[in-house]
Amino acid sequence: MKKSSILLILILISFSFQAQTEEELKKELSEKKSSISKLQGEANGIQAKLDALPGWRKGAFGTVGASLSGFNNWYARTAPDASAGNIGITLNGFANLIQDKFFWRNSANVNLGWVKLDDKTIQGDEDFEAATDVFTITSLYGRNLSKTWAVSGLAEYRTTIIDNFNNPGYLDIGAGLTWTPTSHLVVVMHPGNYNFVFSNGNSVFESSLGAKIVADYTNQYGDLSVKSNLSVFQSYESSDLSNWTWTNSFGYTLYKGIGLGLEVGLRGNRQEAANFQGVALSDADNKTQSYWLFGINYSL
Repeated sequence: MKKSSILLILILISFSFQAQTEEELKKELSEKKSSISKLQGEANGIQAKLDALPGWRKGAFGTVGASLSGFNNWYARTAPDASAGNIGITLNGFANLIQDKFFWRNSANVNLGWVKLDDKTIQGDEDFEAATDVFTITSLYGRNLSKTWAVSGLAEYRTTIIDNFNNPGYLDIGAGLTWTPTSHLVVVMHPGNYNFVFSNGNSVFESSLGAKIVADYTNQYGDLSVKSNLSVFQSYESSDLSNWTWTNSFGYTLYKGIGLGLEVGLRGNRQEAANFQGVALSDADNKTQSYWLFGINYSL
């Protein structure tokens, strides 16, 4: 047999062996994925049973985002000698007591940010200034009427803590019903709620009676942590005294609790807009407020 024929046969055998090995590997991979899916389903079922047991559930995750830069004799810039910095910290935590006849749900959200742009030729801009300033704590108590409905009372406090602490500050206290269709979603509907607004001196801020609606969703999808909270106050006296805040937090774990995090917040509040603009409530340009933070995340 010629050498060329032998070489051709060896090549064909090699391709045949490779194709066979590839098919076997694909089949093995498919079987492994099927096993993983089955085990994940069983794990989710066990976790659901654990979530239904009475007792405390606690958890927290936070995000830190930071960037620092400096320029020295960088003549392409208008300010060739300057330094800049941006630091942000966010923390979401909860402690929930779940019992057969009642529940007590507590949560906190903190988002603080500082920014600095220091032109070394100008005096007085060397320090960091507050950029993002959010502080919210919530406590919800309920007595169960059924598996998903409860009579409840809510206390929620919102303010800033770096600048203008409690100026303004908002304290909602009310009662009504809470709907809990799953262990991850809580919807509060309180037609009797008083929105206390605290401020210093003469201002447009005013307390009022109204309805409070809160929807809170917290869940874990593998390595992804998700928390979304919508808080709405609808004043019975005037829509100008109403307000809403919606925050969404995401944390993805990459290694031993460390990963990437993102938080996005939206708010509508005509009283804050009027106070900032120095105009009457009816004249305020009430644009949607927003903030976001992206950075390193750590889950507890």
